[in-house]
Amino acid sequence: MDTGPYVPKIFDKDGNQLPQENGDAIKDEGIFEVKDPDEIYAVVDDGSKRYKGVIPEDRYHDPYMPMDELVGEMKRMRFYGYRKDLKLIGIMAKEPIKDVTLMRHAYVLTEHQGKGIGSKLLAFVEKQIDTEWLLIGTWKSATWAIDFYKKHGYELLDNKDDLLRKYWDIPERQVETSCVLGKKMRP
Repeated sequence: MDTGPYVPKIFDKDGNQLPQENGDAIKDEGIFEVKDPDEIYAVVDDGSKRYKGVIPEDRYHDPYMPMDELVGEMKRMRFYGYRKDLKLIGIMAKEPIKDVTLMRHAYVLTEHQGKGIGSKLLAFVEKQIDTEWLLIGTWKSATWAIDFYKKHGYELLDNKDDLLRKYWDIPERQVETSCVLGKKMRP
């Protein structure tokens, strides 16, 4: 059964789905749920170039996230994207796991970094969280990412090794070279 082309869902800043006329997305700036792996892949591939030469060489790959890995990740988490005139320029995913939510795969196209897109996506996703904690794992050497999350109220957590082993499925080498930031979302 042909259902026609995929039309992204559009959300306002409070997480409410906006109406769409005749099934056509409103061609304006906004946050959408993203389900197209090709679109997500393009943003991850471009946005992750910033890691090259910064994170440990044995942890950087090109492409940073192969398509089969991305498709697997999409089965476990929900991806949101920031679009302008329907062009995807930033993505962020959330993954509820056990008693927390993990912020995953936050990338903005290189040419749009530093323009507030990551902040808008983060604020949007934070409103969707219903667990006590929102945790973010990133590379210790990605100081720009750590500074970004600190600016938004996240704190580096001392028990990062325990958290990485409990909530993430990553190799031990990545545990050694990563950190975890957290923000309490609910009392």
